[in-house]
Amino acid sequence: MNVLIIEPDHILTKVYKKAFEQAGLQVDCCGSAQEAIIKIDKNMPDAVVLELQLAGHSGIEFLHEFRSYDDWQKVPVFIYSSVPEYAFAVDPKSWAAFGVKRYFYKPKSPINLLIGVVKQAISNGSDT
Repeated sequence: MNVLIIEPDHILTKVYKKAFEQAGLQVDCCGSAQEAIIKIDKNMPDAVVLELQLAGHSGIEFLHEFRSYDDWQKVPVFIYSSVPEYAFAVDPKSWAAFGVKRYFYKPKSPINLLIGVVKQAISNGSDT
């Protein structure tokens, strides 16, 4: 089970990587949307964990590009952001169209909750 974490904060990236690996998942990390597209092109993950606040291209722009490739349509995306969902002008149907399975607000969602949902989604074929 391979997870790509897209997180611009290097300290948080290390914390998340360690937590996911301790849960038995393989993890690849990157800090930007452009770097993520390059990594996904080389190694397709089973799931993507995305912070929406990215430098250069936002997480929303990443989702537009990510979903523009046919072979990447079934990869589930989990948003783990420090910005609450209501701050974005995106309705639940639009999140679903982007393949976002769940939106987690970091201050109210412990990393272990995210990991459990991601593992379950990968095990169930991303139907979470």
